[in-house]
Amino acid sequence: MTGSAAIGDTPIFSNLDLTLKPQSWTCLLGASGVGKSTVLRLFAGLAEGVTFDGALSDPGRVAMMAQQDLLMPWLSVLDNVLLGARLRGAGPDHSLARDRLAQVGLADHADKMPSALSGGQRQRVALARTLMEDRAVVLLDEPFSALDALTRAQMQELTAELLAGRTVLLVTHDPNEAARLGQTILIMTPTGLVDIAAPTSPIPRDIHAADVLRAQANLFDHLRRPT
Repeated sequence: MTGSAAIGDTPIFSNLDLTLKPQSWTCLLGASGVGKSTVLRLFAGLAEGVTFDGALSDPGRVAMMAQQDLLMPWLSVLDNVLLGARLRGAGPDHSLARDRLAQVGLADHADKMPSALSGGQRQRVALARTLMEDRAVVLLDEPFSALDALTRAQMQELTAELLAGRTVLLVTHDPNEAARLGQTILIMTPTGLVDIAAPTSPIPRDIHAADVLRAQANLFDHLRRPT
């Protein structure tokens, strides 16, 4: 993606140059309102009302997981996982959906309603639904920020494991999350992207690892600088 975006006469970002490395996690941080989620929506083809002036490579069909789990409260867990196929008018693959639920540790919850689940379980259902799409490119818009610290760490580890080999763009406000998961770490500012050195160890990295703590501190320092 290279270019500028606006809503009406209001600029969102300008002269942005972002390339995702294949089969790798790119973490995008930055202040609220700088345009991170707009970047995600442009990649997903969901940026209604946004004017983009530039070049945007077509990533093909992508899967996207948002901050809110967006489960349909009137559908069972299994039917929520199958929602994408139903919306496309495709035949639901119940066997694969149950396999996806087993992957996220919810095989015994398929017939429950979302209201019977904890916040972490609901996010795991959302992850299973994302995995059902089986896309090479996956967009994550702060999907763990509403979770408690322990559940967030567990979801980071599970997601890194299950999305191995995919091209992932993760928008996050959490320097520790970026330090744990980012193979490329970028800070989005009004004047462009700042490339932050990422640890070279495999993801998901240990929370207490020295290279994670160094990267986290470096990110905090950059984020606190005035733009």
